[in-house]
Amino acid sequence: MAINWYPGHMHKASKEMRKIMPQVDLMIEVLDGRIPFSSENPMLAQLRGDKPCIKVLSKCDLADPSQTRAWQDYLEQDKGVKTIALTTQEPERMKDILDLCHKMMPNKSAGVKNIQAMIMGIPNVGKSTLINHLAGRHIAKTGNEPAVTKMQQRIKLDRGIVLLDTPGVLWPKLENQHGGYRLAITGAIKETAVSNEDIALYAVAYLREAYPEYLTTRYQLSTLSEDDVTLLEAIGTHRGCLRAGGRVDLERAAKILLTELRTGTLGRLTLETPAMMEAELIEMTKLREKALAKEAAKKLKKSGSRQQPS
Repeated sequence: MAINWYPGHMHKASKEMRKIMPQVDLMIEVLDGRIPFSSENPMLAQLRGDKPCIKVLSKCDLADPSQTRAWQDYLEQDKGVKTIALTTQEPERMKDILDLCHKMMPNKSAGVKNIQAMIMGIPNVGKSTLINHLAGRHIAKTGNEPAVTKMQQRIKLDRGIVLLDTPGVLWPKLENQHGGYRLAITGAIKETAVSNEDIALYAVAYLREAYPEYLTTRYQLSTLSEDDVTLLEAIGTHRGCLRAGGRVDLERAAKILLTELRTGTLGRLTLETPAMMEAELIEMTKLREKALAKEAAKKLKKSGSRQQPS
């Protein structure tokens, strides 16, 4: 299943971000701690240039702690990048971002000019909640539905920092379909754009390999079927998702699984690792090269047919 969701306001936001980049001193990108790679905006590297960047791993109370540490170590290998892992249980730690801004911009800290920091993040990643804590007042609209913030705004914080808020932006084409599924699993893409059953099947396949104990414990399963549909049916049977005749309602079972995964009821889990990311980047490079070769062959064939004598 190809997953693409790119509302019109996101296209406008992307153009506005490029326009104001010359004014920006520092970037703050909010990532979902469960999917740091899939929730990273591929446009950022191009937009950022050599500007310092703070990558905020949000919702880390829902993520696997060992994988969060691994991701922080991995991301900080990139020059000019620092990370901070945040949880909803420790809102006071969000203010540590202000300290980090000053550490990364020592020249600005010593002067009279404000630090202009652009904050960005995909829909439903926790960016608006973070902004409200940093500002100490309710400024950004929050909600569990993706794409709540739709307009750019400038917010003056304490200690000489001005925050340039941008709408949650996805990208026109989700090139890595694995990433598309993970975004859907965590709720970054509206349910109207995806099939709950499809993404739940993707989720059970991953959970069976990475966190089998969560499935066996939560749904009281003695064994985990190697067939994804059969496994989702077993979950549905345990939770009473039965139709007339005893058939399992897979849509209901999918919604239960996804809700319990998103809320942390299943347990703290991370849906991707740095090793998985490296493998998928290689896979995407090969697919791009294959697509380019196919397009070049198509153009060559078209050019040759034009040159043939009548």
